Amino acid sequence: MNNGLITRSGLFDDFFNDIAPGFFVKPLHGDPLPSQIKVDLRESPEAYTVHAEIPGVSKDDIQVNVNGNSVTFTAEVKQEDRRKDENVLRNERYFGAVSRSITLPVDIDGSHSKAKYENGVLSLTLPKKASTPNNRLTVE
Repeated sequence: MNNGLITRSGLFDDFFNDIAPGFFVKPLHGDPLPSQIKVDLRESPEAYTVHAEIPGVSKDDIQVNVNGNSVTFTAEVKQEDRRKDENVLRNERYFGAVSRSITLPVDIDGSHSKAKYENGVLSLTLPKKASTPNNRLTVE
């Protein structure tokens, strides 16, 4: 039965979520994973250029896959507290992964594509695959 009264927890939850979502609650450890990798995509007549922000990740933990006109990049985040004391009382770890897929209008030449990771930005150069002209067949 709904009596029209707002419960205290609902009122305060709505207030804090509307005013400052995530401000009062901090992650237990490390920086939170982004919900989506921010991407800049540019096109030239020969290729696509992608700049993706993936800060705090080692280049060895980034994978890029090109399949036809689809590009997928995945990053694994590994953060650990390391203590130099021999008498370790705690050792915390934070692991997670984030990925992004982009579908382009033209197939990519994967054999000539390049990836570079510097200062938290993944830069991809994705040459367009040479399109074959439509061959008109003669009907016999």
